[in-house]
Amino acid sequence: MAAVNGTSAADANSQIHKKPRLYADPSPPLFTPSDILYEFSHHDPTVARINNGSFGSCPSSVISAQNELQIQWLRQPDDFYFNQLQPKILQSRTIIKDLINADHVDEVSIVDNATTAAAIVLQQIAWGFAEGKFNHGDAAVMLHYAYGAVKKSVEAYVTRAGGYVIEVPLPFPVNSVDEIVHEFRQALQRGKQNGRRVRLAVIDHVTSMPTVVIPVKELVAICREEGVDQVFVDAAHGIGCVDIDMKQIGADFYTSNLHKWYFCPPSVAFLYCKRSINNSDLHHPVVSHEYGNGLAIESGWIGTRDYSAQLVVPKVLEFINRFEGGINGIKKRNHECVVEMGQMLVEAWGTHLGCPPEMCSSMVMVGLPACLGISSDHDALNLRTCLREKFGVEVPIYYRSPKDGEDGGVTGYARISYHVYNKVDDYYKFRDAINQLVHNAVTCASLPIS
Repeated sequence: MAAVNGTSAADANSQIHKKPRLYADPSPPLFTPSDILYEFSHHDPTVARINNGSFGSCPSSVISAQNELQIQWLRQPDDFYFNQLQPKILQSRTIIKDLINADHVDEVSIVDNATTAAAIVLQQIAWGFAEGKFNHGDAAVMLHYAYGAVKKSVEAYVTRAGGYVIEVPLPFPVNSVDEIVHEFRQALQRGKQNGRRVRLAVIDHVTSMPTVVIPVKELVAICREEGVDQVFVDAAHGIGCVDIDMKQIGADFYTSNLHKWYFCPPSVAFLYCKRSINNSDLHHPVVSHEYGNGLAIESGWIGTRDYSAQLVVPKVLEFINRFEGGINGIKKRNHECVVEMGQMLVEAWGTHLGCPPEMCSSMVMVGLPACLGISSDHDALNLRTCLREKFGVEVPIYYRSPKDGEDGGVTGYARISYHVYNKVDDYYKFRDAINQLVHNAVTCASLPIS
């Protein structure tokens, strides 16, 4: 379960296909376990932090690089603004373009987070209704598992503009990809009833809560077959967590945070917009004097603020390339470790995972003992608070309402993450905390109300 292994740097380099390397030394040393401990020594050592999925993690070397950029800006902001900012943003965009296999750097804009990217895409859809390009009642389809902020954005932009929103009901626990594909096809058919057009499909790549990897390539292909106007893939957890290839996925828009699984500081994300799209209709929701110069340029300056998180992408790439296999090696090990730890937990508690191992990434849903009595979202939040404050375990808890006729089943699931800084002891600490609660006959009804 060590974070890194001891193969040669040359072997590691060979696994990074057509990715830029930014070292003066073409063969930097691979990280050792002690190096990893140092890079994340600012983490609270008393907490089992198995929730990388919420806020990500940034290593010390990247934080130092960010601080240097902040000082450069503050030392001489005029010089930094006129001579350094845009070239550095372009360098970050170019690295992202290569990482996601986009055709051109103009297809990549850098924004604060995936929520901002969603606002850019949905704003365009709202204008389509307002300007009469779409008919009142035309549909947008999104997954029931869609992130809460994206659901609110759809409500704010699409529903208010006159669009009809259809949620794709997905089962949980999930047993197969076929279940998702079936429900998605059904939702598209509902969207086309009564002469409506489906103007937009919003598809998660890795859902947040509950977490499951969605078969995006298959769903995008179905959208093309069914005549959906545009497809937006919300991959807040994508880069650094699952494989991303814009040519293979084929979506019109794709966004991912870099501060979750790609080691950047908060907050930075990219928005990919396929070049065939009429990009003149896409604008950053914060209007600056760059308005009308293209989305990438608009996004590169939205007023005086701290842009340093967007500028450290080259340093992050250096950090990542010191792991065996680079980002692909990290993703593979994280997936294998989170599955191993998830299976250890469900065996200890006599429960089950929320999906097959092949349908999870670096996160997996782990069923909690039914005797804890998780019967509401409020119970789930109280249990999460108890684990944090009493046991030093940080993990999100999900409540699944029982199906009709179901009695005594698992209604609570923990979403565990695994990243390079995690240790086996983090998951044993979580296991032992739940076992102690069960041994003491503690239920959510007996927990203090938070």
